[in-house]
Amino acid sequence: MTDQIRGLLFDKDGTLFDFHATWGAWANRFFVELAAGDRTLAARVSAKLGYDLASGSFAKHSILIAGTNEQVTQALIEALPGRDAVEVIRHLNLVAAESPQSQAVPLLPLLGELRGQGLRLGVATNDAEAPARAHLAAAGVTHLFDFIAGFDSGYGGKPAPGMARGFCAATGLVPQQVLMIGDSTHDLISGKAAGMTTIAVLTGIAEADELKPYADVILPDIGALPEFLGYR
Repeated sequence: MTDQIRGLLFDKDGTLFDFHATWGAWANRFFVELAAGDRTLAARVSAKLGYDLASGSFAKHSILIAGTNEQVTQALIEALPGRDAVEVIRHLNLVAAESPQSQAVPLLPLLGELRGQGLRLGVATNDAEAPARAHLAAAGVTHLFDFIAGFDSGYGGKPAPGMARGFCAATGLVPQQVLMIGDSTHDLISGKAAGMTTIAVLTGIAEADELKPYADVILPDIGALPEFLGYR
């Protein structure tokens, strides 16, 4: 299988960046600021979106894990009647772009190695494209990607296969030459729908048993890719 692989399409949150280490701090800041410092209101709103402010933990069903920013914004508006949607999504994108990202593994050497093997690399995230680019730039790896798409880039969000198909169109590859790598069922369903081989990693919220029905292979993290592909 691996000898025909020419492209790798990565999810961002929970795949390139460790979900727990990155987004717990983001969620606390976001909800408290959104509630203008009222922690009681922040706790009530965050709970409706599947996040426990006191423990800093995400419920597995939380829309914050795999939902698009548009879906998160809609849920926030429902939890905060009267709030302006444009202002909410502006704040959402601002705090997301400014949140320090904890790399799942050191990205620059890993992605440089994969790129050095002639692989085409892409990112498909349900985050907006602007914050995604800010996170990749902060990690110093933007130049290694041929394709970076968010839910607002014109391909739709996952689990639909639009971004996966967009990566193939941008690189000239066919789906059978691409691995879709992600930490959620949304990522894997998207890749499968596009005809790609799917790789699950365990640096997000979902556990192996949840991902197994949708994954061709399960790896602990993306650092295991070179060995899986036979480069080490």
